[in-house]
Amino acid sequence: MEYMQAPATSSHGNILCCTCGVPIPPNPANMCVSCLRTQVDISEGIPKQVSVHFCKQCERYLQPPGTWMQCALESRELLALCLKKLKSSMTKVRLIDAGFLWTEPHSKRIKLKLTIQKEVMNGAILQQVFVVEFVIQAQMCDDCHRVEAKDYWKAVVQVRQKTVHKKTFYYLEQLILKHKVHQNTLRIKEIHEGIDFYYSSKQHAQKMVDFLQCTVPCRSKASQRLISHDVHSNTYNYKSTFSVEIVPICKDNVVCMSPRLAQSLGNMGQVCVCIQVTSTVHLIDPKTLQIAEVDANTYWRYPFNSLCSPKQLEEFIVMDIDIIRDQKLGAGAGLRSNRHTLAEVWVQKTSEMNTSQQYHCPIEPFDLFLFYLNKMNPHHVPDVVLIKKCYDRARRIKRRNWKLKELDRDREGMASDDERQYQDFLEDLEEDENLRKNVNIFRDASKIPVESDTDDEGAPRISLAEMLEDLSLNDATGGEGADMMTD
Repeated sequence: MEYMQAPATSSHGNILCCTCGVPIPPNPANMCVSCLRTQVDISEGIPKQVSVHFCKQCERYLQPPGTWMQCALESRELLALCLKKLKSSMTKVRLIDAGFLWTEPHSKRIKLKLTIQKEVMNGAILQQVFVVEFVIQAQMCDDCHRVEAKDYWKAVVQVRQKTVHKKTFYYLEQLILKHKVHQNTLRIKEIHEGIDFYYSSKQHAQKMVDFLQCTVPCRSKASQRLISHDVHSNTYNYKSTFSVEIVPICKDNVVCMSPRLAQSLGNMGQVCVCIQVTSTVHLIDPKTLQIAEVDANTYWRYPFNSLCSPKQLEEFIVMDIDIIRDQKLGAGAGLRSNRHTLAEVWVQKTSEMNTSQQYHCPIEPFDLFLFYLNKMNPHHVPDVVLIKKCYDRARRIKRRNWKLKELDRDREGMASDDERQYQDFLEDLEEDENLRKNVNIFRDASKIPVESDTDDEGAPRISLAEMLEDLSLNDATGGEGADMMTD
């Protein structure tokens, strides 16, 4: 410990220390250095041992509260980080000098030699040199923790569809499983109105976007956020986000197109029914059986929405049918459906069977239907639009002897009617042979196999010939042999 002599006065010569009597040069404390040392310790309150946290995976140091820094040993950055650890305890002293003392590289110790000054008794300024030891403690940073938890991602594909029904998502899920597009995902998270796919590289995410654009009508946009930048190697670290929006139309939706779009599709009626969603939206005119396809580009130029939600479907019973034959279409009409038959039908609500109220509509002949009631001008649209034939759902579920695989995903914010929507999708697969051609259907070993395309009440079923055996590696080779199997 040393002391700084006060400004010179008119008196000269030595004085005696007031404590020990040793002759000393005059100073404001009138004490020698040894006696001052016993009376005052200006480093009091400054910790002599401090902990610093170091991530062994990425070799970064923690700068509180939550910043991780790359610092080389005995660098200016590491010196600044260590001094910040002492900043709160050095508010009453003045830092004169700081430097590293050599330590073994693997000792997990960093030593700083500090020189400080402080004004003490009667204005005397003391200067002291001491050593602070920093103990390196291992702590995994958040980024490395996500890597270890398989949650580290460089790109995410956010798929959204602003509709109340998830039929398109269920169909898309089966396409992804069949073509194994999900193999490179780090995590799949299902949220309200969509699903997120996380990837470790931007290239894998771009492949998913390309697949989506080939399988469903959608539009996409990309953005990226800078995470870090190495000025020495001029490398940048980005996180990319791909936003994919699927057209908000699902199978069995009743839609109303703009007059311009309806005319461009072969003078179709504005009110149509969506019969399928693939890479395009397949529409049918219930008054003429004209069919048309609307691709993504056309849809976003002339957008249209569903008139009602599936929850507004009501049940009707067909009272009378008159099949229409040889109907002539107007000039410029497009293709007609060969799978449907046009007829004039009188129907009655099942809830109004005790009344004489009936509705008239052109539709294909069926017995019991679900449909939408329309509030539009009756001169432009029929009284009702029939959507599909309905059967006893409980009986169909009981007799269903097949199942589908699902993506392994996290779920949050799930709707209460997801099970009902999933059953709607399974019924669509049973009723539409073309739809299930793109889906892997597996035989349910827990159900009794029945070789029939329909059940007792005529509800369509999937034949055993269309089902795959749900085999695992353990089923085929046993537990030990499974390890020897390769793709």
